[in-house]
Amino acid sequence: MKVLHKTLLLSLAVAAASPALAYEKGDVIVRAGAVMVTPETTDNTLLATLDAEDNTQLGLTLSYMLSPKVGIQLLGATPFEHDITLSGTTIGSVEHLPPTVTLEYFPLDAGSSVQPYIGAGVNYTKFWGESNNLGLVLSVEDSFGLAVEAGVDVKITDNIVLNAAVWKVDINTNVNINGVPVGELEIDPLVAMLAIGIKF
Repeated sequence: MKVLHKTLLLSLAVAAASPALAYEKGDVIVRAGAVMVTPETTDNTLLATLDAEDNTQLGLTLSYMLSPKVGIQLLGATPFEHDITLSGTTIGSVEHLPPTVTLEYFPLDAGSSVQPYIGAGVNYTKFWGESNNLGLVLSVEDSFGLAVEAGVDVKITDNIVLNAAVWKVDINTNVNINGVPVGELEIDPLVAMLAIGIKF
């Protein structure tokens, strides 16, 4: 997060002297870079504390501009893998994909070389590949939830931008061990991405 913050500040300083970054209806912006999922877990199991560890993967977003100020975005990534712990002991791991669709609003006019945006939408998280270290059968159920985001595009050239974005995603899933429910794991991750984007 510190690297993302410093890079963004430097980019904003460079952008102050750059020409305008204008989005128009029909533009497509593809962004690719590193995306980190940091679970902020809580759970309702009475027997032990469930937790999930951080993971970083290659992230990709695709935005389509419905108008100069409104766009719709799809967030995707290579599969994330998280270790699952029970009262501090690793009991296994799980892979997931968290595709997220958001409706975005770009408040600044076309005269700005920096285009911040906010958005809100829905997330679907698909879990699979559960494995364990203790001879247990670990299963994690898929999840639907809400998502909010904030980001900024900084113009590098007419068609290339530097992007930084964060999402807060509602992911609640039931965890079962040997077919027995052990609790609802509220992952609710903070997702952070630093990327390069191309406007088509």
